Amino acid sequence: MAKSIRSQRAQKPAVRSAPKKPAKKPAKPLPKPAAKKPAQKLAKPRPWTAAEVYEAFSRFRKANPEPKGELEHLNPYTLLVAVVLSAQATDAGVNRATRALFAVADTPAKMLALGEETVRDYIKTIGLYRNKAKNVIALSEKLIAEFGGEVPRTRAEIESLPGAGRKTANVVLNMAFGEHTMAVDTHVFRVGNRTGMAPGDTPLAVELGLEKVIPSEFMLHAHHWLILHGRYICLARKPRCDVCLINDLCRWPEKTV
Repeated sequence: MAKSIRSQRAQKPAVRSAPKKPAKKPAKPLPKPAAKKPAQKLAKPRPWTAAEVYEAFSRFRKANPEPKGELEHLNPYTLLVAVVLSAQATDAGVNRATRALFAVADTPAKMLALGEETVRDYIKTIGLYRNKAKNVIALSEKLIAEFGGEVPRTRAEIESLPGAGRKTANVVLNMAFGEHTMAVDTHVFRVGNRTGMAPGDTPLAVELGLEKVIPSEFMLHAHHWLILHGRYICLARKPRCDVCLINDLCRWPEKTV
């Protein structure tokens, strides 16, 4: 029996070891990517000189000695309301809505007496009118509760009112109280950057840049001149460089004259 078992074991085929795989050749190192050439920076326009800024605003003053804001208002309160309503809306559109509104509500108390729903009906042709009506009622309540029904005369206090930001405060301080503030809207932001007079990435940067370079004697009307220039001459898509008062001073490389 033992012999039979041994013979069976002997008959089992020998287990062959798997053939060895040929050793892989070391991979060739990938070629290093060519070093990128540093992007060429566009040359910054030459800053305006003090004499050039003075010349520009002298021309604005000569052409329009007493520029006026285009938002219709009766007093500091209605000016405040009009500016709050003008966010993302045109001055002309705001004026169409507020003529009737201000005829019946030219004080915070009268506005509160109308109520939010009625205010909403008056301004429903203005964009975002529901939220704006809410803000008008809320700021009127705050004016009565904290400021005796009067528009405050500091930027921080005006900015504390619902719907009012820095631009609103600057407009009210300038137009209602004669402060030398610079309200930067889309027009002023474009003019400051395009001309190179006060380039900046934010409205605040442009505001501070303009305040730094504009002589004090022009500051009362400066933001009006720049707004009107941006609205009617230095247009966003097709600037009217041929009739621009300051085209020889402007640093914009794409001007058409």
